[in-house]
Amino acid sequence: MANKELSENIEEYLEVLYKYGDKRNYVSTTTISKNLDIAPGSVTQMLKKLEDLGYINYIPYKGANLSDEGFKIAQKITRKHRILEKFLKDILKVKPENVHIQACNMEHSLSDEAERSMCHILEHPDFCPDDKPIPPCDFDFSSCGDCINDKNDIEEIGIRKANLIAIPDLYSNEKAEISFIRGDTNILKKLMSLGIAIGVPVQIDKSNKEDDSLDIFVNGSKIELPMTIANNIFVKIC
Repeated sequence: MANKELSENIEEYLEVLYKYGDKRNYVSTTTISKNLDIAPGSVTQMLKKLEDLGYINYIPYKGANLSDEGFKIAQKITRKHRILEKFLKDILKVKPENVHIQACNMEHSLSDEAERSMCHILEHPDFCPDDKPIPPCDFDFSSCGDCINDKNDIEEIGIRKANLIAIPDLYSNEKAEISFIRGDTNILKKLMSLGIAIGVPVQIDKSNKEDDSLDIFVNGSKIELPMTIANNIFVKIC
């Protein structure tokens, strides 16, 4: 990653792995090749390099998935892309057909400070214009309210060590701990009344999963949450 061009190239690969496989599932070389419009042989060479750098796990003829460090980078660049799409469409009124390509051109150079400001202006959005979920920020806050009220310069804000995923991305009965809740104080108060708060252990049950709701277990109690809320509760896997 000695220069900007190489850095952007790495980010593009990690972004594809995040989109199609996340941290858990392997993505085939063919899928990566088609999405980046790069020859399969060149993709294979790059995957080997990314594994040497510690960003991915690569298995020949199976594909690659993200390491912890690769996941952190991929989630961050994906967040910037989707926030940019939201900002370009809703605030700058850019034509919908131009939003994606402009976000692609801007995501690699968008500073953390600018990203945070956009998030505040957009009132902590949860979905981009294509209805894809916006990942959480990596600042060490437990809620959006904490971020809004913190007046420190961006360099003074701590970075969260653990990688977070939204509750619906957990496997059934997988143990996790709530680490970040996106939304305003009304959402926080509503969730706290249900026993859902930062630091609380949580599991989910997908056996009776509906598209618009999710069963979660908190302190032995089963709670049915609308997906619109569940997608804004982020956990670290225990």
